[in-house]
Amino acid sequence: MRITRPTRSARLFTLLGVAAVGLSVTAVTLPGEADATPRHHQERPTIVLEHGAFADASSWDGVIERLQRAGYPVVAAANPLRGPANDAAYLRSVVQHVDGPVVLVGHSYGGTVISQAAAGLEDKVKALVYIAAFLPDTGESSLGLTNKFPGSTLGNVIEPVNYTLPDGSQGADVYIKPDKFRKQFAADVPAGQARLMAAGQRPIAAAALEEKSTKAAWKTIPSWSLVTTADRNIPVAAQRFMSDRAHARTTEIDASHAVSVSRPGAVTRIVEQAARTVR
Repeated sequence: MRITRPTRSARLFTLLGVAAVGLSVTAVTLPGEADATPRHHQERPTIVLEHGAFADASSWDGVIERLQRAGYPVVAAANPLRGPANDAAYLRSVVQHVDGPVVLVGHSYGGTVISQAAAGLEDKVKALVYIAAFLPDTGESSLGLTNKFPGSTLGNVIEPVNYTLPDGSQGADVYIKPDKFRKQFAADVPAGQARLMAAGQRPIAAAALEEKSTKAAWKTIPSWSLVTTADRNIPVAAQRFMSDRAHARTTEIDASHAVSVSRPGAVTRIVEQAARTVR
C-alpha cells in the first residue's frame, strides 16, 4: 500500500486539532505500531529485588538481565541496611510507586525486610520470593534465627567498625573481612569477581541483625523459597525450618550464599514461577 505525504495545510490542520484538545497528545502512534509492542510488558508484574547485607543491587545483575529478557519490568532497590523497621519503610515507598502488581524478592537479610514491608500491601504485593533468606516471624531477629541452628561461620569473619550517630551515641557497622569474603559468602563465584564483591560490599548496622521483626507478610502472601545447601551465612537447617513454617514452595540448590551471582538462572526460574501465578 502506498502512503502519500500529507499536504502542508493538512499538517497544519492536524496540529491545530491537537492544540484544540489542550495538547493532551504527546506522541502519535502510526498504524501497526501498537501491534508491534509486546503485550506482556504491560501485563506482567513488576519484580522488585531487595539485596541483603554485605552486597548491593549489582548482586542481582544476572537475574535482572534474564528477567528483562523474559519481558518483566524490574526494580533493584537499594537496601539501607539500618534495621528492619527503617528498611521496610523505605522499601514500602518504592513498592507504592510501582504501577500494577508486584513480586517482592529478598536475598539474605533482604528476606527480613520484604516480610515486614509487604504486610498490609496484599492488594499490591502478590508473591514473596526468598533467596537464601530469612523468613522471620513476629518477635524474631536475623541474628537470633542464625544462632538457633548450627552451621553459620559468619561470626568468625566479620569486623565491626564503630561510628558516631547524630545524637552522639555510638553505632557499629559490620563487614566481612575481605580476605575471608569469598570462602564465607561467595565460594562458588570466580575469584576475581568475588574480590570485586568484597571491595564493594555494603555494611549492615550490627543493631539491624538484632532488631526484632514486627510483621510477617508470609502469613498472608504466597511465598517461594530457594534454599542454598552450601551456605555459610544462614545455616541450611534454619532456611529449611523457616521455609517449612511459611509453607513456602521450596527448592534446594547446592550453592553458596551469593547464589544470585553464582546461579542467576536458578534464581530467575523460581522468581518466574512466582510471577506466573499473578493474575
